[in-house]
Amino acid sequence: MSATHGATRPGRVAFAVVHHDPPEVFIAEDEHVLSRLIALRVVAPTHPEALPSTAAVAELRECLLEERWADAIFSWVEMSGVVIDAYPDEVVWTEEALDAERAALEVRMTPLFRDTDE
Repeated sequence: MSATHGATRPGRVAFAVVHHDPPEVFIAEDEHVLSRLIALRVVAPTHPEALPSTAAVAELRECLLEERWADAIFSWVEMSGVVIDAYPDEVVWTEEALDAERAALEVRMTPLFRDTDE
């Protein structure tokens, strides 16, 4: 783990949903690793004949070889039409952060438990 990634955000993750059929979910320690993961597991396995042109193939190859992961992903999304929803900084909920006692208290304070004027 590098000094600039992951360890600086304990208790947080990045994740993405690739809306293939069936959808795929990717989880990583931060958005940098997530970008590399999607580029490697989603973009790179694309067959060249599935892309619109040889120029498109060259563009994706260049982005991947230059490690411009986000550029490769954005280009691939435009070319493929497949939607990717990415969430770069989400909380990982743990038993310690949300134990049963806290949940029991918080649920009673939600709008569902407010009295309404009927």
